[in-house]
Amino acid sequence: MLASQFGTGQVFWSMLYFFLFFIWIWLLIAVFGDIFRSRDLTGWGKALWSIFVIFMPYLGVFVYLIARGNKMGEHAAQAAQAQDAAFRSYVQEAANSAPSDVDQLAKLATLHDQGVLDDAEYARMKAKVTAA
Repeated sequence: MLASQFGTGQVFWSMLYFFLFFIWIWLLIAVFGDIFRSRDLTGWGKALWSIFVIFMPYLGVFVYLIARGNKMGEHAAQAAQAQDAAFRSYVQEAANSAPSDVDQLAKLATLHDQGVLDDAEYARMKAKVTAA
């Protein structure tokens, strides 16, 4: 019964409406995110843009995209660069803080010389460090 009333054209239009609704929600989130992350807007500017977008959603979003679209791109690029720099510094710290094989072998040799490790344990641990 429902299939006979809901034809192929209706499926296409329903999918198109859903897609446009999804894009609209995404635009709203992007605009509000940019409004509140902007360091170049004052508190009053953020409040006015938010009120404009809330009370006139379509016009507010389109005006914001026209007026501050370039700034949105700049903010996104700056955020991506900051995230990349943070990731690179984290990787650099992690690489520098990991003990090297030479350090581990020196510690093993010291423990072996002190008699803490016997010959079999020393050989097994040395093979483990050099294999990694």
